[in-house]
Amino acid sequence: MATITSDFDLAGLRLAPGEGRRLELWTQIDPLQLGGERYTVTPAEMPVALEVSRMAGHGYALRMRLMAMLAGPCMRCLKDARREIEVDAREVDRPGEVEELSSPYMKDEILDLAGWARDALVLALPAQVLCRDDCLGLCPQCAVDLNEAGAEHHHEQGPDPRWAKLGELKLD
Repeated sequence: MATITSDFDLAGLRLAPGEGRRLELWTQIDPLQLGGERYTVTPAEMPVALEVSRMAGHGYALRMRLMAMLAGPCMRCLKDARREIEVDAREVDRPGEVEELSSPYMKDEILDLAGWARDALVLALPAQVLCRDDCLGLCPQCAVDLNEAGAEHHHEQGPDPRWAKLGELKLD
């Protein structure tokens, strides 16, 4: 396995304008906090496919691809959930141009690979990390796992407490 890279010096590639390279680097993504819960990213040390192109004039066009497994509690039923996440992210860095063309992951031709990989992974996540796509979650009244309880699980609905005072009215 190659050395873990968190920052990568693009100037060291000595690319001429219009020239590009494909690299396989290794980086690490620390565990994430989502909704107050801890999610681990595996493998801890993952390969990252990085494509670097030197733009005419100055600046870089970058593309990063990686695959990672996210593991942690299901956001509905709290059982273990594992989701494979595919990341395909692009960045452009043309310093001195308009602000939209300056990448927050570049500083003096040094690419923050670990930061970009973490942020791109978070952006690629589904809105909810679930143990399965059709997870029913927990019952809001008794907290039983609705995946195991089945469709016959229900509770008798009592009168709405907001209307209780109306029951005290004496109507003749």
